[in-house]
Amino acid sequence: MRRSFAAATAVWLMATAGAAMAEPSTAVRHHPLAVAGLTAPARIVVDQWGVPHIQAASERDAFFLQGWNAARDRLWQIDLWRKRGLGLLSASFGPAYADQDRAARLFLYRGDMAAEWAAYGPKAQSRAEAFVAGVDAYVGEVRAGRLPLPVEFKLTASEPDLWAPADVVRIRSHALARNADSEVTRARVACAAGLGADRLRRKLEPAWTTRIPDGLDPCVIPADVLKDYELATRDVAFAAPGVALSENEPAALADMTDRATAEGSNNWVISPVRTATGRPILANDPHRALGVPSLRYLVQLKAPGLDVIGAGEPALPGVSVGHNEAIAFGLTIFAIDQEDLYVYDLNPANPRQYRYGGGWEDMKVVHEAIPVKGAPPRETDLLFTRHGPVVKVSDDGKHAFAVRTVWGEPGTSAYFGSIEYDDAKDWPSFRADMSQWGAPSENMIFASTAGDIGWIAAGRAPIRPNWDGLMPVPGDGRYEWQGSLSADQLPSVYNPPEGWFASANEMNLPAGYPVAERKVGFEWSDPSRITRIKQVLGADSHVTLADSMNLQMDATSPEACRLRALLAHLSSDDPDAALGLSLLKDWDCHEGVESAAAAIYEDWAVNHLGRNLVAEATPASAQAPVGAGNPDAVISYLESADAPAALRDRVLLTSLAEAVKSVRAKLGPDPATWRWGALHHADFVPAAAALANPSLAAQMSVGPLEVRGSASTPAAATWRTKDYAVTAGPSVRLDMDVGDWDKSVAVNTPGQSGDPFSPHYRDLFPLWAGGDFFPLAFSDAAVEAAARDVYDLTPATISAKATP
Repeated sequence: MRRSFAAATAVWLMATAGAAMAEPSTAVRHHPLAVAGLTAPARIVVDQWGVPHIQAASERDAFFLQGWNAARDRLWQIDLWRKRGLGLLSASFGPAYADQDRAARLFLYRGDMAAEWAAYGPKAQSRAEAFVAGVDAYVGEVRAGRLPLPVEFKLTASEPDLWAPADVVRIRSHALARNADSEVTRARVACAAGLGADRLRRKLEPAWTTRIPDGLDPCVIPADVLKDYELATRDVAFAAPGVALSENEPAALADMTDRATAEGSNNWVISPVRTATGRPILANDPHRALGVPSLRYLVQLKAPGLDVIGAGEPALPGVSVGHNEAIAFGLTIFAIDQEDLYVYDLNPANPRQYRYGGGWEDMKVVHEAIPVKGAPPRETDLLFTRHGPVVKVSDDGKHAFAVRTVWGEPGTSAYFGSIEYDDAKDWPSFRADMSQWGAPSENMIFASTAGDIGWIAAGRAPIRPNWDGLMPVPGDGRYEWQGSLSADQLPSVYNPPEGWFASANEMNLPAGYPVAERKVGFEWSDPSRITRIKQVLGADSHVTLADSMNLQMDATSPEACRLRALLAHLSSDDPDAALGLSLLKDWDCHEGVESAAAAIYEDWAVNHLGRNLVAEATPASAQAPVGAGNPDAVISYLESADAPAALRDRVLLTSLAEAVKSVRAKLGPDPATWRWGALHHADFVPAAAALANPSLAAQMSVGPLEVRGSASTPAAATWRTKDYAVTAGPSVRLDMDVGDWDKSVAVNTPGQSGDPFSPHYRDLFPLWAGGDFFPLAFSDAAVEAAARDVYDLTPATISAKATP
């Protein structure tokens, strides 16, 4: 079914009609405000979908108002982002957060700030300074009582802080880097049963055989070696009064790995020669952990010399996914290995010295006093080696462990590099702006109104001359990074002969790439999503924007088809296994909400198959770290000649019968009533709701709504095994008609605003869950036609009392 833009709007109107969040009319409401720090009159036009269109007289004021508006709509979220990243949670929320603060401070950028700003380009510092000035202008008014304090601050008895420009870039722990957790798990498997036992946990691509590095004893690495790393990168939790906060309990290594691999993305770009309009199409749906408010925020910045619209993270200036007047751009994770765990022998006479080269080297000690609400400051020493922060000293005092990441290098603040390419005009300028991109490592796609398309693999890629990055290494000087690969040493394409390019976090190093020499990375997402995307795009030479929208919502799983093929020759006398076979053998692998087969398949593939196979094919001593295995590794083993036929068939039938029993227990005895949507749902509850009364908690929560797909479909929807709730998927979806910009569409989830009482807090949730979009207005005429609230802003020394 192909959607029209009118149909998408109609769906939205029907979904919200009569509800609290529905707009009562199309009348435009004007809000005159005087804003301290603004240099000239400006406007913010908020359209009917909650997207702000900032119209300023200068670039400086545009970024100033982006910060001001981010505070207007998402103040609690961006303030918590800053406090978490800088290690300031306990100053606002008390001693339960001191350990998380200490961990976060280990991973702050502590290098030269001049080098840091210069690494992003000439516009970076001034744009960040303007953005922060806007945030602080709004925060100042809130702290003075002239603008309302969001409800979350009242629930936590806290207030928002003022920012410094360096805060934006010094925070590193919000980024996506890899693969320290997998290194640790692989070492623990190797200790327990040898590296061969790791086969079902991760599939290495391109085909690669790793080994234990010389000098490493994998058995010295503790299970909790990454506790501080996990604390530094986790979300903030709250607990109701009288309930203990389990904030400092480390996550299991398998959970850390699952979290990282779930946060993928899809993107594609299509040349004019393969579209129905003769204009390029660029689509992107970046996948991250889902919740309320959304991780990302749609905004337009318009000033002389600047006109860009799209999605970014609300605490950062600029737009990372979207378009300007000349080009469109989008991203997915390109899995460069940007982390290593180093293992040190400690000096028995001085535990703050580690062996390096032929002697002992002193750790750097940074003493910090962490402010704690209601208690004295927490005095702590942070230890650093030449490689990075020390995250663990062994219980026997013989070894220390440090994480080296690209975060310690200038220019690796997550997504901040987009500050430069937002006003690129063509392929050469875009490529130049991307040449110093640091983190996260990305598949960046490009399309221009001139009809050009392209792909750039970008990110800081460490050069490891004598090891592959798949295991921890001794920190004695034998294993050192030798700089990073240059932009030209990473792959790219420009106007590919196929007429399109797509990525979905898969291993996409081109044939002939010098893998052994450059060793970019070996742990990628499974190929299921990209397989389906290539099937669809490769078969269509006249792609429409509606086709692109439909592909983002495609719920067909090639992974399921692979497993279905393994069932073709099987039969069973077990009634549960027989029922599972009857449902899956003729299934089309489509995971719609009405599908009984999808319910069986997902429960089987995620909860039962891998665990059964690991129990049969992995030594008992290594089963705990291997866990349930990786789906692609599990299926690849079952497809291979290495899997004994009797073992394969037994595991398939036994685990399938278990899944049928499990689904029956949840959905009732009649298979005719089983539906995937009855299990698989999106239900977003913000952390601060734990502190609210039941009525307010309900107002702050969003859902549940049924959701199609899974982690293995283009309509990505990774779910939590304990309750099938969707935990990761597209934070936003954009489909851009390159050159006829007003025909582009988007959707955020669950809404644009972070205020539970705003009409834009949950209004987009039905569109997102159901697979619909709204028009992404760009031209002045389209913006004015969609306007609902207009902030008429004038400069002031002290802003007038007003409610936004």
